[in-house]
Amino acid sequence: MSKIILLVIVFAAALWLVRGLRRRSEAKSGERAEKTPPQGAEDMVRCAQCGVHLPRGESIMAGQEFFCSARHQHDFRRSR
Repeated sequence: MSKIILLVIVFAAALWLVRGLRRRSEAKSGERAEKTPPQGAEDMVRCAQCGVHLPRGESIMAGQEFFCSARHQHDFRRSR
């Protein structure tokens, strides 16, 4: 009976160690992933008219200002 209890304790300790090592490796790989930006990532810009944020490639640039649509660009110019 004592051998069975000892075997259960050893198995539980091994399982605990394996889970701990797995968590550490996942945390380290997560840190590496956060340091490098994903491929295809773009800077975000803010629409001068409404304030919505959108990728630079999808925005309309007029002078130094960015806009989310041609309508907002037109309204912004008209208000100035």
